[in-house]
Amino acid sequence: MTRTIVITGAASGIGKKTAEILRDRGEKVIGVDLKGVEVSGDLSTPEGRRTAADEAIALAGGTVNAVIACAGLSAPKSITAKVNYFGMTEFLEAIRPALAKAEAPRAALISSMASMQPVAEPLVDAFLAGDEATAVAIAEQLEQDEAAATAIYSSSKRAISRWVRRVAPTAEWAGAGIPLNAVAPGTVVTPMTADLLASKEGSALVDAMVPMPLNSHQGPESIANLLIWLISPENTHCCGQTIYCDGGADTVLRGDDIWSWNEEAMRAKLTELHASLQNN
Repeated sequence: MTRTIVITGAASGIGKKTAEILRDRGEKVIGVDLKGVEVSGDLSTPEGRRTAADEAIALAGGTVNAVIACAGLSAPKSITAKVNYFGMTEFLEAIRPALAKAEAPRAALISSMASMQPVAEPLVDAFLAGDEATAVAIAEQLEQDEAAATAIYSSSKRAISRWVRRVAPTAEWAGAGIPLNAVAPGTVVTPMTADLLASKEGSALVDAMVPMPLNSHQGPESIANLLIWLISPENTHCCGQTIYCDGGADTVLRGDDIWSWNEEAMRAKLTELHASLQNN
């Protein structure tokens, strides 16, 4: 059965590669981007997000089998905050009712291993509060300092991964049978990274921040194929995950123990649940 899949950021990079693979497999792909695809939409504005979602739903005939949100920017500018967080979350929420009508609906989006890098906590808080005006104001302040501005991107990706964990188990997503997950790439060779990787100095800087012991820099197909599995009917139980497909960067940077920091809180939670069961 042919499935209808909406992909944002489908005109370049990971989104374009994902769309190509899916089309080659016979799926119907509705691309969303500024130009060059089925739906021309500006995901940096609330109106643009809503209009793009409405147009994609109309082209799909009212029912969408899956959504892959790839549209994103890496520039140390306030527009990155608009596109990377609100351009993903608001678009996905707008298209969710059309997903809920489908058989085996799925949704996936792009985070980044940058979600582990230093962030601007007030910006992350504004993202998660859904306060775009405050988020943009904070990003505009960060923009004034070249070093601080790098936190706009990492903050948007940290917030996206937290949003996925926050909403994926809810009635609107998991309760409606819609797995929602994210993929966190390492250094992907795309037009977005081409200039930075073109020089030895730039490449060395990237490798220092994103160590990739397995096969070094990755092609967009490495992420595309994982996204495609996440939105396939075969994915029945991945829920709220950010899967690091990054050549080992996550394991190098965070080491082997990513659990013990939260053991005390988890014990308290289990004790609370056990007491609640006994009382009932």
